[in-house]
Amino acid sequence: MNYEYISVEREGKLTLVTLQRPEAHNALNAAAHEELEHAFNAFAEDDQQWVAIITGSGSKAFCAGHDLKQQASGGGLTTPSTGFGGLASRFDLNKPVIAAVNGVAMGGGFELALACDIIVAAPTAVFALPEPKVGLAALAGGLQRLPRLIGLKRSMGMLLTGRRVTAAEGRELGFVNEVAEDDVIVAARRWAESILACSPMSVRATKEAVLRGLDTPIEQALIEEWEYPQMKAMLASQDAVEGPKAFAEKRQPSWTGH
Repeated sequence: MNYEYISVEREGKLTLVTLQRPEAHNALNAAAHEELEHAFNAFAEDDQQWVAIITGSGSKAFCAGHDLKQQASGGGLTTPSTGFGGLASRFDLNKPVIAAVNGVAMGGGFELALACDIIVAAPTAVFALPEPKVGLAALAGGLQRLPRLIGLKRSMGMLLTGRRVTAAEGRELGFVNEVAEDDVIVAARRWAESILACSPMSVRATKEAVLRGLDTPIEQALIEEWEYPQMKAMLASQDAVEGPKAFAEKRQPSWTGH
């Protein structure tokens, strides 16, 4: 696919996806949704790509959500089967995704960030789910993910008012991992490098077990996690041999992802 509204760069085992509609605060129209679904499909299927970062172009916005101008002109709220931005309803992606929030993350833009595993925010970033102010609701995961992340009362304080939250407050509430002191992409790359230093088999098994265990009683999850596909693949992998061997030999492991 030739991308018009996003760019995709592959740097070693890292995929960098950038929203490219700065004139519209990186709001997503129908074509942008399709491009993002294609990009994340390619990331999921490529064994040589282990971590992804998603960010927005320009300094003002990460993503302002749906393109409401398109909706107002009859374009509707159509999104791919994988959800807002091709990510919000993608529940089978075991590779980690980092949101580098460089500015405003509103509505679906905030929900896109919430669908990622780690959120790194610029000090100027602002988060909100303002859908009730325009007669809508945060149906791209916000209503479900935010309470699970920060609790019922804190999330209701945002969801029922549509109020804006700064990066610093997002860090205090618990949905922002880091407020970047330097460039947000530099900070996101540091997180990616830390993940890439680990076995991708272990990382995928960990993500799968954590997410599948969220709504499972712990005594049941402790039994079931051994049978999860990514966990079984990890335990049978070359990496599971290489890790202890490298530790015993006092050297850095050489991960193969197999």
